[in-house]
Amino acid sequence: MNAQPNNPLHGKTLEAILIHLLTLYRWEDLYKIVRINCFLENPSIKSSLTFLRKTPWARKKVEDLYLKSLE
Repeated sequence: MNAQPNNPLHGKTLEAILIHLLTLYRWEDLYKIVRINCFLENPSIKSSLTFLRKTPWARKKVEDLYLKSLE
């Protein structure tokens, strides 16, 4: 397994990323920032993870927001 010391996403699960974002924002705020309906309609970690794992463009937006939150 190759080490990726300069990749802040390396070793982070999508669930850990989502939980981190939820410590900073509410579901409504995430929806306003990212505009993904799973954050608006009956939001939960489980349903959001299911959607994000199936939808690469949405996952990319969430990962980008996570990286921005680390700055």
